[in-house]
Amino acid sequence: MFLINTAMEHIDLGTAGLVALLGYLVVFIGLIFLMIVVSIVGRIMVGTKKAAPAPAPAPAAAPAPAKQLPEAPGTAGACKLYNVSDREAAMLMAIVANKMGKPLNTLRFKSMKEVQ
Repeated sequence: MFLINTAMEHIDLGTAGLVALLGYLVVFIGLIFLMIVVSIVGRIMVGTKKAAPAPAPAPAAAPAPAKQLPEAPGTAGACKLYNVSDREAAMLMAIVANKMGKPLNTLRFKSMKEVQ
């Protein structure tokens, strides 16, 4: 059992520095221990994943030439714009098509509205 001294005591600079260094040392030792535990558990998990036998790959035939898909013809209809300029609408449509990885003429935009 520890006794707590309620009287205010002044400690000198050397003792305060020693207490601070010991505190840092405890924290870093704890972090190093945690790093070791995490790396061991990670190796165990990777080892269990590799333990399952992988099915043998089937012999591959000669690769077929890449099939070129035709682009969709025409337009996808009108788009109603509410408080959005034509330039902003065109940029938004191009960004969406790029992020989706599809040609712009395959997408249909019904309306655009600026939300404030």
